[in-house]
Amino acid sequence: MREYLLTLCITAAVTYLLTGPVRKFAIVAGAMPEIRARDVHREPTPRLGGIAMFFGLCAGLLVASHLTNLNEVFERSNEPRALLSGAALIWLLGVLDDKFEIDALIKLGAQMIAAGVMILQGLTILWLPIPGVGMVSVTPWQGNLITVALVVITINAVNFVDGLDGLAAGMVGIAATAFFLYSYRIWYGYGAEAAAPATLFSAVLIGMCIGFLPHNMHPARIFMGDSGSMLIGLVLAASAVSVTGQLDVEALNVDLGGTREATHAMLPVFIPLIMPLTIIAVPVADLVLAIVRRTWRGQSPFAADRGHLHHRLLEIGHSHSRAVLIMYFWSALIAFGALAYSVNSASMWIVLGVVILSALGLLLLLLPRFTPRAPRWAEAVVPPRYRRRRARVAARAPEASGDPVPASSRAAGAPDGPEEAADGHRAPVTAGVSGVNGATALGHHARLGDRGKAGSSR
Repeated sequence: MREYLLTLCITAAVTYLLTGPVRKFAIVAGAMPEIRARDVHREPTPRLGGIAMFFGLCAGLLVASHLTNLNEVFERSNEPRALLSGAALIWLLGVLDDKFEIDALIKLGAQMIAAGVMILQGLTILWLPIPGVGMVSVTPWQGNLITVALVVITINAVNFVDGLDGLAAGMVGIAATAFFLYSYRIWYGYGAEAAAPATLFSAVLIGMCIGFLPHNMHPARIFMGDSGSMLIGLVLAASAVSVTGQLDVEALNVDLGGTREATHAMLPVFIPLIMPLTIIAVPVADLVLAIVRRTWRGQSPFAADRGHLHHRLLEIGHSHSRAVLIMYFWSALIAFGALAYSVNSASMWIVLGVVILSALGLLLLLLPRFTPRAPRWAEAVVPPRYRRRRARVAARAPEASGDPVPASSRAAGAPDGPEEAADGHRAPVTAGVSGVNGATALGHHARLGDRGKAGSSR
């Protein structure tokens, strides 16, 4: 466990330290498009955060390859090299898309090629554990198709959910944490060496998300862009493929009288088919709803809109931060609920706890305008929105009396989103204006305002 934590910390540190220089590079390179009507941020913000995340991935794998215990993962399996090859390809595609806006079909084809690169190096599904049947061996073509489908779906699900500050990195970090605990338990709890690569991938993915989040929380100073969202989606998919199709139930140290009985009896403990789906349940649900919604309207499934789950939370009345926290809550509930069920399926307390937490989540959805108030003794240390109304009314007194209000005060009370024009559309904010995220770091860049609209979910 210590070596995994060291790998996680190294990955997080490298990602965090590189994100600042990458942000300045993105501004110089012009990877900072102007605001679109469907965006929720109000100032042009640089992208290409995936560059720092990719180098964090490389640093984590490099450190792990020199550690005593984790070195065995590289000696016994070619999966880490397969992951690095596919990640490099998908990362390069994302960097080009953040800068030049690649067509959606070209990106889809490149995602399939990245999955094929991993398959050629051995990271593919070989068999599937079916309850009541046992280990079902799949043909190479069947395994390859299932692998490509899982990789492409996961990449696009994460890309679709990347619409609010800190949302994608936080949700994937939560999912990776649950998956790390699951695969680590399979490896050390049952002596299954085939689960070691998935455990390593999950630890590195957690570090990538933790290192990037401080720069990406609302208000974000940099976006990960497609170079980051597709990268973490591929790493998450690689973890799922590794533990799903590479691990044999017979490798587990459980004497249950044969493969068929073992697979059926250990379903609550060994759920390689269910766990990968639960960790991406919310992003996949958003992906499916988006495809159905756009197809029903006669649009392309890749046409961007403002109908995603996080957009709906904002329309209900939730603030930006609260919408992100609600998405975190549901992701954690589904992922860790499945993890707890895999540990002890006989306990009714787990089911009862999931039901109670689900009811709490629904309550949060129905109370979008509820704002908790801090006690009076804590008002000096909490943000103004959590202070009591009397203090907020007193702050507005100069404006109500007709006295001039300083420009700084008006800016502080500006709404979170961009102003709307008379026709109801958001007025774009030109890059290079003083106060724009990142624009003041290197001065005015007039050429940024001539860029076209970006094609990613941001």
